[in-house]
Amino acid sequence: MASLRPIQSVLSFLTVIPAGRGDFDIRYVAKHMYLFPVAGALVGLIAGGMAFGISPFLPPLLVGLLVAGALVILTGVHHTDALADFADGLMAKGDKEKKKKAMMDPAVGSAGVAALVMYFAGMIIVFNTGFPGIKILTSIIAAEVIAKYVMVLLTYRGMSAWEGFSSPFTAEMKDGKKMLAATGIMLPVVWFSAGFAGMAALGVSIALGALMRHAAKRSFGGISGDVLGASNEVARLASLMTLSTVML
Repeated sequence: MASLRPIQSVLSFLTVIPAGRGDFDIRYVAKHMYLFPVAGALVGLIAGGMAFGISPFLPPLLVGLLVAGALVILTGVHHTDALADFADGLMAKGDKEKKKKAMMDPAVGSAGVAALVMYFAGMIIVFNTGFPGIKILTSIIAAEVIAKYVMVLLTYRGMSAWEGFSSPFTAEMKDGKKMLAATGIMLPVVWFSAGFAGMAALGVSIALGALMRHAAKRSFGGISGDVLGASNEVARLASLMTLSTVML
């Protein structure tokens, strides 16, 4: 259906989920970036449903490993790879051009490896706190929606460091009405799935997103596709950590 095409476009862009026929133009996806939280809700429902189903039978650390693996598979590894690239670029010595070169190098450097190890360790350990019952499902949904919202917020507030993957998104998301729409989609889902804890997770993730945007501006002159992808991973983990703490 034509009415579902915008949602199909963001799903096909953000996940490996078959979403309609054909490839979607990047500018068409960027035009509908405000729907990213919808994709986050679906990814969260799938990963969270799996976690809820296996958590009564498996140790929490193993649940964390499987959830982290499922999210990497569902999102096609793109955001995880972006986290490593962002870390390499951020830690590279030299001017902006050298940092850009380090970020775009297909080989993962030591900073990228360290970031990935810390990320996956965090994703596994956070589940050891033991999200009780249905909270494991609702927390993952909230975390995924927040993670996608942070990406939208970064494109609304930031400028592209160079002409590239992020450029269509930063151009399209300067529309305040689209930002309001993304917020209107995100807030009810986070509130009904996690309540006040979800609001706390949102606040922490937005703060970290602002910090990443500031660091990217200083290091690269603005945001890039890797910065956006990295913000997704950081916001997801930060949300889960906050939710696991507040819900105890």
